[in-house]
Amino acid sequence: MSILRLCDEVPVSVPLTATVAQAIEAMLQHGVGAAVIVDENNVVAGIFTERDVLRKVALTGKDPKIVEVREVMTTPVIMATQDTSDAEALEVMVREHHRHLPIVDDHARLLGLLSIRHLLQARIDDLTAQFAATRKS
Repeated sequence: MSILRLCDEVPVSVPLTATVAQAIEAMLQHGVGAAVIVDENNVVAGIFTERDVLRKVALTGKDPKIVEVREVMTTPVIMATQDTSDAEALEVMVREHHRHLPIVDDHARLLGLLSIRHLLQARIDDLTAQFAATRKS
């Protein structure tokens, strides 16, 4: 099964030309902690997270309505493919201290955005099903 099954239906993304304020608005509108920054071909160019807001914008004096997100996004981006297993994705996210992992095709075009929350919920669902199965036995 593809790891995309765990992702939100539509990944939050903004173009390289978006302002920091536009990226934050997209994140707030969708209730997520990250937006993937994509070029005109939907190729992943960077990622912008709540951590970037805190470290690179909040107390710097930069105006989020003027500064382009490309100036403060995190790059390079660690990415996964549809063939990446849940376990592999979790291992990478824990090792690299990342809470979000873009899922891309063979040309680095964005397909989905995996959150550690998605992986944890899947693990909880699996454990709950296992527990229910053992109670029936």
